[in-house]
Amino acid sequence: MKLLSFNPFRTIGIPGVKYIKPDHMFKEMQAIREADLILFPETWQVPTLVYGLKKQIFPSIETMQLGASKIEMTRALWSIANTHIPYTEIHSNNETNRKAILETFPFPFVAKEPRNSMGNGVFLIENEAQFHNYANRSDVLYVQEYLPNDGKDLRICFVGDQIFASYWRVGQEGEFLHNVARGGDICYNFIPEEALDIVTDIATKLNINHAGFDILVSNGNYYILEFNVLFGNQGLGNQEITVEQAIYQYLLSHFSPSFPTSPSPGKIIS
Repeated sequence: MKLLSFNPFRTIGIPGVKYIKPDHMFKEMQAIREADLILFPETWQVPTLVYGLKKQIFPSIETMQLGASKIEMTRALWSIANTHIPYTEIHSNNETNRKAILETFPFPFVAKEPRNSMGNGVFLIENEAQFHNYANRSDVLYVQEYLPNDGKDLRICFVGDQIFASYWRVGQEGEFLHNVARGGDICYNFIPEEALDIVTDIATKLNINHAGFDILVSNGNYYILEFNVLFGNQGLGNQEITVEQAIYQYLLSHFSPSFPTSPSPGKIIS
């Protein structure tokens, strides 16, 4: 099978992958047409690859398109897992909707930029001035209830058709965000099975095959904050195989035509 990647850092260790810079896409049309599978395209490339060239891609088109926008992600999650989504309102940004949000949500609440990740574009709104500062920089108003918690959340990484890794991200004292990239610590102990089951169910229903789900525990319930297609690798060091090896094993069993008989780069997941 001919594999082509637009992201070399996500495909290191996968045998026989040809790399093309995303900006060179339209200069490399022949190589793209000859490829059997395209790995890690950028969001802007997906419509051309899937709808125009009819290519198979990894991550799946559902993963890429839902992962690119918190708005589309939230609407999809509403349809299958409404009880695991914080109360959320999504509105066009105008004075009427700003006023309605301030009348609906008590302080503090959470406001987000729809196209951002890794904790960027997420704001704890504690007063009206902060809300208007957020609204003045966003085309869409994406607002969620604030969920009390004990200063940590879960990152559950789903690769292929199963959980690859899971860990707690413990925020620094007094910090609103728990992201490891923002100084959060990692803990692998006491991962709740219910949270793993919820992620597996959602990923399977939505055909998500490469994402890091962020889960907050509040008042005994599990809430999905978002999922990130290109999740960080800071918490993956304790796995028996690399995430690239897990991807390769998934590709071996889920895509056709069959791969040549080159050895797998790692231990097979049972």
